[in-house]
Parts: sequence; C-alpha cells; structure tokens
Amino acid sequence: MSDTLDTNLSRANNYLARFRDTTTPHLINGDFTLGDSGETFDNTTPTDNSPIGTIAKGSVTDMDAACTAADAAFNDWCDMPGAERRKLLHAFADRLVERADEIALVESMDCGQAIRFMKQAAVRGAANFRFFADKAPEAQNGLALHQAEHTNFTVRRAIGPVGIITPWNTPFMLATWKIAPALAAGCTVVHKPAELSPLSAHLLAEIAAEVLPKGVWNTVHGFGETAGKRLTEHPAIRAVALVGESATGAHVTRQGADTLKRMHLELGGKNPVIVFDDADFERALDAVVFMIYSLNGQRCTSSSRLLLQRGIRDKFLTALEARVKNLRVGHPLDPNTEVGPLVHTEHCEKVMSYMDIAREDGATVAVGGERVTGDDQGVSAAGNYVQPTLFTQADNSMRIAREEIFGPVLTAIDFDTEEDAIRLANDTEYGLAGYIWTENTGRAMRLAKHVEAGMLWVNSENNRNLPSPFGGVKMSGIGRDGGDWSFDFYMETKNVCVAHGTHRVPVLGK
Repeated sequence: MSDTLDTNLSRANNYLARFRDTTTPHLINGDFTLGDSGETFDNTTPTDNSPIGTIAKGSVTDMDAACTAADAAFNDWCDMPGAERRKLLHAFADRLVERADEIALVESMDCGQAIRFMKQAAVRGAANFRFFADKAPEAQNGLALHQAEHTNFTVRRAIGPVGIITPWNTPFMLATWKIAPALAAGCTVVHKPAELSPLSAHLLAEIAAEVLPKGVWNTVHGFGETAGKRLTEHPAIRAVALVGESATGAHVTRQGADTLKRMHLELGGKNPVIVFDDADFERALDAVVFMIYSLNGQRCTSSSRLLLQRGIRDKFLTALEARVKNLRVGHPLDPNTEVGPLVHTEHCEKVMSYMDIAREDGATVAVGGERVTGDDQGVSAAGNYVQPTLFTQADNSMRIAREEIFGPVLTAIDFDTEEDAIRLANDTEYGLAGYIWTENTGRAMRLAKHVEAGMLWVNSENNRNLPSPFGGVKMSGIGRDGGDWSFDFYMETKNVCVAHGTHRVPVLGK
C-alpha cells in the first residue's frame, strides 16, 4: 500500500483509537496504573489542536512509588550478567522494529514531525538499544595498573536508579538514546516524559512491561512542578539525565543539590553554520536548509545562525531564499510534507513573536514570517503551522541571533574574515554544535580548535555516530552521551589496590 495522506491518517487513527478511548496510564513496578489521585490532563495533536486522549497526571505519591520500585529492582538488574542484559535489550529492539509503523504514525500526530523523518524513528531507536546491548557484557570491566609492589585494578558498577527526563521534540528517539545505555550499564530507570508529547513514551513502556523484569523501567507522566520535581529530589535516585531548555537544566540542578545527584544536561543551542567563500556551494546550501527546516526547526542541534562570508553572501542568499520559499508545509502524515506544525499553541505563539522582534531590531523578513492557515496540503487553520522563515540584514546583537527560537526560523549574518567568523560563532551563551563549510583544510582545523562547541561538523550536516561523544559546553549542557561516555555517567568507577606481599607497611607506635 502506497503512503498517502489519506492512508496514513486512516492507519494513524486506528493506532490512536485506544488513546482516545482510555486514559494513558503510568508504568510503575511492572503494572499500568492511573495513579494515586486519578487526575488526568488532555493531550492534543498540533495538526488542529483537537484532543487525542487523556493522560494520567502523576502525583508525588506516584513518583515515590516509581522511585521505590526502581530502587527495589536495582540490585538484581545490576548483578544480572551483562550477557543476559544484552539478550533482553536486543529483544526490546526487536519489538521496536515490529511496531515501527505504529511508532512513526503516533509520534507524527503527537508532536507534529513530518512522517518522512519519523518513518525511521523505530529503526534508529532500535539501533540505540542494539549498540548499547552489545556493550552491556563489557560495561563493568575496568583496567589493571601494575606497580612493583602493588597491582591496582578498577571495576565499574551502575550508579543506581536514575531519572530520565525527556523533551517534547523527537521524544521517542531521545528516550531510547538516554535509557538504552542506562539499562545496559545496569541502572534501573524512572522516565518522566514531556507532557506535550507523551504517547510514544507509553509505547516504550508497553514494550518494557513485556520484556524487562518488574521495576527496571518505570514511567510516570505529568508536569515538571510535581512529578518532575519529586523525581529530581527523591533520595533513591542517584542521577538525572535531562534533555530540555537551559533554564530547566539550572532548575533541575538546584532541585537535586540536596541529595548530591549526578546531572547530565543536554540543553539549548544557538548553533552557527559558517559558510566560507570557498565552500562547496550546492552541498553547503543543502545542509543549511536541512539543518534548520527539517524536524520543524525543533531540535537542539539545528543550525539557526547562518554566518556567511561576504564574497558568497549575495549569491548564497538568493539561492537560499528560493529554497525556503519552495519548502512544503503540510500535514505531518502527508509523505510530501517537509515542515509540519509546531508542537503546541503556546510554542507556536512564541515562535511567531520573533517576527515582530526581528522587525523592531532592524532585520528583514526575507521569506515567511506568517502563520499558515490552510491550503490543499491537509493544513488546518486550527493547527500550529508557521511559514519557514529567513531573517536577513541581521547582526549578532539582535535577539533573533541570541535567543533560541526553536522553530523553522534562520537568521543570516555577514562576516569578513576567519577571525570574524570565530568571534561571531563564540559570541553566545550557548555551545552545543557548529557546522563549518570550507575547502581549506587548515582553516577547518583552526576553527575546530577555536569554535566553542561540544560538537562540530565540517562539510557535513549533523550525522549520528553512536560511539562518538554527544553534548555541549557553556549553557548548552554538562556531560556526554555516546559509547563509553554514556557509561561514565551511569556508572561509578572503583579502584582496588592489592599488595603483592612484599610491601612493608610503615610501623607506628611499636
């Protein structure tokens, strides 16, 4: 059956029927429950802001129960041989692939991402689980350090129950990216998904209930000020991994301070893409468009600041404006859609507010700047659709160049020299990612050294390499994901020193 908007809508509605008919519950200690209070909140689709179900609203009591369950299950899960955890996590990945169609369609309707990008969501999530599953047998291995009279060796052990707080943008993939290494390391998990896009978290919880021992994976829905706050404060939780705004990261850190929780924070960004005169023009143009307008501009690694060297500026902007005007805005389940609706009405209004801010600061709205209120591509006037927008005649002092807009909005800024590019790139409180386009290898290496970002891509869009470290500097976060960097967060390292029998202990008081 070929994918069309009508066929995708029909399949999506079949999957969503159960969410509309029953309240989506928590998963606590292997059981699905509506929680202590029985309170709920409404969940809507950004396509037209109509309801697609109600969600159990987690209370402090619910979160306490989940944290207690994770604590009770921890020792057995941690002490399970890594090879056994590997089998279970591969079984989890198998179930993700089996439910790939459901995951993609539900995710698109829940958060507005175009189905062309969500079709591979389950495959990518499964890849996360398989990668870390294969590392589970070696996760607790350490090093041997030999001396003349002693041998020191290290062992690693899971830190304990951990809290995972995931955002509303690409929530499914980010949940698997965080939870897979935690489970492989031997940690148990309490997951608090974003209240704006909770459905894929429930799909994950269903698979966890089928595959994993009770208490290893717990999911509590709800709001940050109640469920989230209690998760970050609960004494049984030893570490918290958060993907979210920088302000949220600071707040969560304060909440976890009294219990000295380890924090992994993947936060905001105002990422530069730097295009020099000698760049491969067409490839750079493709990357600039892709890295801000795909996923509706709602991802932390989007390159929202375009730094253009003056020699290429006019030609590049002319081509860029044509491409942005040609982007197809539509219903997320239309396979031709490139930009879908923003996740929520409040976020849509926030993004739209920057159109006036740009004009007030003296920038030009070269393309876009308006709401999309309906056409023949399945767009509802009641949805959260925004025209892909390009700001020109901007400088780095403007709010549109300094604040994370988190939408399909790009700000173009001129520069003259390599030194100017570095200064502009670093003139921000953020430091998550950066993109460099130049054919000059020496220049690329110099920028790689001097641009303040946790990740840099040279002559490439953002491509994912699971063993490589992922994370930011400055206000963009603390810590790294990927490969053994994930295990550094989810595990404690213990040193054991063994004397060979010849070492004389210093004698005191004899």
